[in-house]
Amino acid sequence: MQLTIIVPTRNEAPNVAELVARVGAAVHGVDAELLFVDDSTDDTPDRVREAAAHAPLSVRLVHRDDPVGGLGGAVLEGLAAARADVCVVMDGDLQHPPETIPALLDRHVAGDVDLVVASRYQPGGSNGGLADGRRVLVSRLSTMLTKAMFPIRLREVSDPMTGFFLVDRRAVNLEALRPRGYKILLEVLARKTMRAAEVPFVFDGRHGGQSKATFRQGAHFLGQLWGLRFGKMSLFAVIGGLGAVVNIAIVWLLTALGVNYIVAAVVAAEATIVGNFLLIERFVFQDMRAEASGVWRRFATSFAFNNVEALVRIPIMALMVGTWNITAVLATAITLALAFVVRFVFHSLVVYAPRKAGRPSAARQLIDALDEQAMSPGEL
Repeated sequence: MQLTIIVPTRNEAPNVAELVARVGAAVHGVDAELLFVDDSTDDTPDRVREAAAHAPLSVRLVHRDDPVGGLGGAVLEGLAAARADVCVVMDGDLQHPPETIPALLDRHVAGDVDLVVASRYQPGGSNGGLADGRRVLVSRLSTMLTKAMFPIRLREVSDPMTGFFLVDRRAVNLEALRPRGYKILLEVLARKTMRAAEVPFVFDGRHGGQSKATFRQGAHFLGQLWGLRFGKMSLFAVIGGLGAVVNIAIVWLLTALGVNYIVAAVVAAEATIVGNFLLIERFVFQDMRAEASGVWRRFATSFAFNNVEALVRIPIMALMVGTWNITAVLATAITLALAFVVRFVFHSLVVYAPRKAGRPSAARQLIDALDEQAMSPGEL
């Protein structure tokens, strides 16, 4: 068998018949099967059986009474049960158009990749199917944060948050995956360096049923992201926390000596900007320095950004002190906390961005090997 299309479902009964028909038409001429891994509490399994009786391709159903791992766990079970090594993963709500499957398969047939991602952010792609501007913004910010936490492994992937992709399961250590939510592609990419390519797709509107996107799922995603890259971001947080303590201490000392709190904040900011750069250079982004720009350029970029950030942050702090009667120390602490995520994203994606794509250096290959060991099972 050439291809298995894995569709994790949870209460998608209104979409089953249309999905089976469109997938069958899309893979006409390919020896393929459609595998539903179902966690539903409605009549989705019955709809799958009905559609299978008249489908133009083999349709199988795995119903899970104990849905361990959520959607990611369902995909993992589907990869294990697939009859083909080459598998397409897609949602069951038809926001992932089945007509894109041939493009994914054609790109994989070229033979130089293990993973083909259907991306909303490649030329010709679109995320227009998202319900509103709020979800578009959340999607963009989530993608930026994810790429910031894995800037090397996700360098060639513009849409690591998509749930629509083709993967050769022989290139994936299924036992190493620890699915804890619905972003299974992120789990695959973060666990092991993959040869990846992308094709564009248009994210359509939901065909039927209700969206599963909830605040709880968002919390699961943040937990998954934190668990996968706990080390790098936590070190950045620790250094940022130490810098914040030093910053607050300088502000407290200078204001106690009678220095104006604005002047004290400027002095504290400049001192901690330099100190923080030296520490993150040594302890956080040391694995990215070989492919990044030179140290002086990194320092200049970091220094400039942090000063711009301070120029924005200090007037906000002044507003808090002057208008809301918050103490200078508390205002400093609040604004520094808000700036943390912005600083991390900028340093990951800009300051330490690789100079150019190409064959990694021997040092880079060694670091990747060490990183792969660090991300092996038992880490979490």
